[in-house]
Amino acid sequence: MVLDLFAGPGGWSHALTVLGVRDVGLEWDTWACNTRARAGQLTIQTDVARYPAWIFSGRVLGLIASPPCQAWSMAGKRLGLVDQPLVHQAVADLAEGRDTRDQLLTACADPRSLLAAEPMRYLHALHTAGGPEWIAMEEVPDVLPLWKQYAAILRGWGFSVWTGILNSADYGVPQTRKRAILLASRVRTAGPPPPTHAQVAEEETLFGPGRARWVSMAEALGWGRTDGPVPTVCAGGGPGGGPEPFPSGSRKTLTDARDRGTWSPRPGDAILSTRRQRPHPVVPQGNREGRLAGRASSASTGGVGSWAWSLRNNNQANATVRRADEPAGTLFFGHRANECTWVAEPSPGAGDTSQAQSVAVPEPIRITAREAGILQSFPADYPWAGNKGQQFSQIGNAVPPLLAGHLLAPHLGVTLDPDDFTLAA
Repeated sequence: MVLDLFAGPGGWSHALTVLGVRDVGLEWDTWACNTRARAGQLTIQTDVARYPAWIFSGRVLGLIASPPCQAWSMAGKRLGLVDQPLVHQAVADLAEGRDTRDQLLTACADPRSLLAAEPMRYLHALHTAGGPEWIAMEEVPDVLPLWKQYAAILRGWGFSVWTGILNSADYGVPQTRKRAILLASRVRTAGPPPPTHAQVAEEETLFGPGRARWVSMAEALGWGRTDGPVPTVCAGGGPGGGPEPFPSGSRKTLTDARDRGTWSPRPGDAILSTRRQRPHPVVPQGNREGRLAGRASSASTGGVGSWAWSLRNNNQANATVRRADEPAGTLFFGHRANECTWVAEPSPGAGDTSQAQSVAVPEPIRITAREAGILQSFPADYPWAGNKGQQFSQIGNAVPPLLAGHLLAPHLGVTLDPDDFTLAA
């Protein structure tokens, strides 16, 4: 079997499913387990730190581990850095078959820090029985020194090991999420998968196959598609400026607006426009395509009142803000679930600034779980369970499935087809 520790809602598992393999996930969070069940993934709901590792001896081909990152993440207090010497000690002890976790736990500033040592407990139990054949682990960048300690131990056990930092955007994920990765194998030379994307597209040469441009949020979400009428926004702002996309006070989303045909980036540059001119031509209400085409033809592009949409990660002063024609920054949620918003700014080609200032700026719109999941490279119809906060928590902590697919395919001897990782419906 493939054993997935801290399996979460199924980032690794979805990648394995696409590659034609099933795993068994260990996960304690009820809502993540419910999501996994909806997605048809095998799960043991348990505390990874208390589950007996010997049960899996002699039965595991590959081990996957993504310990919780809250103790190490820049979004939190980062007490894992304070506890790092204790975690290193736990890893060293577990590699020798000594379980000192209870003693070390009492000295930890954040009890979650020690969870990063749990994979070694399982690896020691599996190693004594001759397995596993390969290992893949993922965490926030600050955990890289710990992965290097794992690597030194695993090399002593006969593994080829690679550790390093990878950017998810380099593998087609619409998000510049950087992660510390450990890859190990008994049967092949371990190394990172070749990047498929770059910030600037690269032509194929004698020295390489070339790389596509990073996937933008607009591309991933399906905004600005050319397979049907492409409307441009007509978002009120003054007399004759067109109808508001939603009634005053309604809590809708940018994607909802796109689906209604009232609010959408143009192809290519993700620009939204609003006009203080005459109302749109009257189009029969039963003809939706006619209405969309009418709005598209009558809206301005790059003139007074044009808006470029960006995603703001939170409401802090130093929050990451990325335009819709770029990949998202690293998504994290938890208690900040409602702070991740689409915000509008005057587009670079907005023309007369003094006139643009007289047009009302569209209000920020909160991101939806569906949109956030797509930006993590989950399919649009992934069956998230729980309320909005619980869904956002799962999404923010998950491994991007597309990145996971690139990491796992070489171990499984499978060729990855990125087209199998469908995003926007």
